[in-house]
Amino acid sequence: MTKADIITEIISETGSERIDTKNIIEIFMKKIKQSLTSGENVYLRGFGSFIIKYRAKKLGRHISKDESIVIPAHNIPAFKPSKSFIELVKEKVPIKTLGLKK
Repeated sequence: MTKADIITEIISETGSERIDTKNIIEIFMKKIKQSLTSGENVYLRGFGSFIIKYRAKKLGRHISKDESIVIPAHNIPAFKPSKSFIELVKEKVPIKTLGLKK
């Protein structure tokens, strides 16, 4: 599902104008980005949390040059779903083996 699909679904359920719905979605995403870039996590009860995760410095490999490189410590944005969201997905979505043989 894409952002355009989400906007279309919201319009069909609410009867709101496309431009208004699009603007609300854009502002929502902008506010999440602003919170995370200012160091604040975003908590949406019953849905999940947009959080900042710390990644420690580590040693990596540049395979094409066959050399070691240092990957510096950094923060990354992440999403942590709520327990109820996790349970809903477990309950509703069939298990896919992704081509793995048992």
